[in-house]
Amino acid sequence: MMVFRNQSSVKEFTLSGLSSSHELHVIFSVFFLVLYLMTLSGNLAIIAAVHVDSHLRSPMYFFLSNLSFLDMCYSSVTIPRLLTNILSRKKTISFNQCISQLFFLHLFGGTECFLLTVMAYDRYVAICNPLRYHAVMNHRFCFWLVTFSWFAGFIHSFTQAFLTYQLPFCGPNKINHFFCDVHPLAVLACADTYFIDMFIIANSGMISLTCFVILLFSYLGIITTILKIHSSEGRRKAFSTCGSHILVVTFFFGPSVFIYLRPPVNYPSDKLISILYTVLTPLLNPIIYTLRNQEVKNAVINFSRSKIFPHCTTKIHISDKDHQ
Repeated sequence: MMVFRNQSSVKEFTLSGLSSSHELHVIFSVFFLVLYLMTLSGNLAIIAAVHVDSHLRSPMYFFLSNLSFLDMCYSSVTIPRLLTNILSRKKTISFNQCISQLFFLHLFGGTECFLLTVMAYDRYVAICNPLRYHAVMNHRFCFWLVTFSWFAGFIHSFTQAFLTYQLPFCGPNKINHFFCDVHPLAVLACADTYFIDMFIIANSGMISLTCFVILLFSYLGIITTILKIHSSEGRRKAFSTCGSHILVVTFFFGPSVFIYLRPPVNYPSDKLISILYTVLTPLLNPIIYTLRNQEVKNAVINFSRSKIFPHCTTKIHISDKDHQ
């Protein structure tokens, strides 16, 4: 078995960015800055609303606040560096900074992968076994589920970063991407990376397969239970409780599977697809959950009003019946 040691002559990399056109730099910088600020404000509003509003004390909202925190961290790994590269003439990143960015990218991405799977299980218990929901999904169990998600994400990111760190780089040093990731770095290695490539794919594949199986069985159970509900109104309410989660899972897993479950080859579409799961998905998550969940929407509105108009004590609370 071939083991690489870090004996690279390359001490820094150059990120190609999104475009070489100087005319587009201003447009890109404004566009991504606005998206980043919207991502931070939207997810921060959900975190604050969940912790302030007494109506949002269920496990589902506990997981949602953790998801929002992950989305803030996830977007912060890539967008600030992207903005720096767009506005700076020197578009370089040191070797250690590159590996660090790769580590945190996979830490937050891997953790979110497991957390979304945990949220699917939460919806499964809520719909398929509602009488025992609070007994099963108690505070301690939810805490350990989130802790496990972070631990599993750490193991995944450490493996990816460690294996990439072992690769020898002796030039060229231009990364055909706007952030450091496994595949764009692997193609620059000046050695046979077959074993490490296969190990990286197997690592990502194992995580994807595990999460997919749990998601599949959770939603098969959910759909089976919903189809047994006699009233159409009951089925509609049951579907609405997990509709937001299905959308988020689709937006997150779809692009990620395309990028990581294949050999390290750079395709022209990789940058665009990477924008989907590193920039747009963290932005869309709070929008999806607030638009499709009246309780979250009310909590965010009440929290915003309390900060903008602190002397206004009237709170909005719309029940499902009123909303209909």
